[in-house]
Amino acid sequence: MGAMPPPVSSSRAARLAALVVALVVGAACFVGGTDGTDGTDQGAPGAPRPDATEFAQDLQGAAGSAQEYWQAQFASAGRRFQPIRRIIPYRQEGEVECGGTPLPRNNAVYCSAGDFMAYDVNWAAVAFTKLGDAFVYYLLGHEYAHGIQVRLGVRYEYTIQQELQADCMAGAYIGDSVRQGQLKLEEGDLEELRTGLIAVGDDPDQPWFAPGAHGTAEERTDAFFAGYEGSLAPCKLPLTGRR
Repeated sequence: MGAMPPPVSSSRAARLAALVVALVVGAACFVGGTDGTDGTDQGAPGAPRPDATEFAQDLQGAAGSAQEYWQAQFASAGRRFQPIRRIIPYRQEGEVECGGTPLPRNNAVYCSAGDFMAYDVNWAAVAFTKLGDAFVYYLLGHEYAHGIQVRLGVRYEYTIQQELQADCMAGAYIGDSVRQGQLKLEEGDLEELRTGLIAVGDDPDQPWFAPGAHGTAEERTDAFFAGYEGSLAPCKLPLTGRR
């Protein structure tokens, strides 16, 4: 198990964010079609393409391990667990809708209206290629966390509170799964995760109370690694009691 990574300088954060600028446009990851395949043969000409088999295996592994983790957490708390209904890859803007709202490209979301997760598969493929497979586990772990928030009735006044808690929950899922031997942490995985979190951080000038705010690179990194190191306790999740 690795220790929490050291702080990242603002200049390095800017360089990393510029490297993966396509990853930061999907801000609305929690919002109220037809299932597809991995779709890695699509996308703009010249776009980086991952190994299709490895990409598909990691997507499946990330979704499956997140479900297993939360099922165990609910069982431990004496609660009934209902898995997220579907995970839908899409390729075009508007191909999938959430509550009548078309989902944009370059995004990953949890849709409470239909209880499904959806992601732009080409955007995810770019993330996989540029950031590594560990980021895929974070990406689906974060969205699964939103489904858990809905199941537990978690409500916050500001988007940023919801998002940073989901980052913490994703960190707890990955960290606990590594400690329990459910996931294997490979060399460079923590750096991949940290790089990805930097890439998806909000612009430092964005107000924290703005609709759709997710948190700065530092805030998102801190939230994720708080969960990674400390499990669910830092996430302040009401996963106790029996129902």
